[in-house]
Amino acid sequence: MTVLENVTKNGTTREPLNPDQWSLEGGVWWMKRSDDNESVSVREVASAMNAVGARFITITAYQLQGAEGFRLEYHWDLEGRLLGFAFNIAGAATDGATIESIVDICEAADWIEREVHEGFGINFTGREYEPLLLREGDTPGMNLRDEVKK
Repeated sequence: MTVLENVTKNGTTREPLNPDQWSLEGGVWWMKRSDDNESVSVREVASAMNAVGARFITITAYQLQGAEGFRLEYHWDLEGRLLGFAFNIAGAATDGATIESIVDICEAADWIEREVHEGFGINFTGREYEPLLLREGDTPGMNLRDEVKK
């Protein structure tokens, strides 16, 4: 059973999720990365979460140390069970780091995808951007990246 099949099978009950595929940390069930699910995309996760009626909460973004790239953590609520899915994006902070947008699957992701884009310069492919926080002439990604703060 894949990690997403496990949540869709058990997600609407109070049964624990498979500990081989999930770990409970700080009240959040985090999907473990393994050979079985390493290729699971953010869009597959969003589609699976929609299929079981999960509610999108937010995306937490932070820059990894050095030139390792970024980590995006997608948070969902399924009947009071918090589920977390982490995706690392390779690339130096000055490169255009990209990940697929889920806004066409989950409209609630619109605002936070734009905030992450403007704050870190991460591009979400397959979507348009409307100005959110930046003024004309401002550069996306110059607010929260480590090399700018130094």
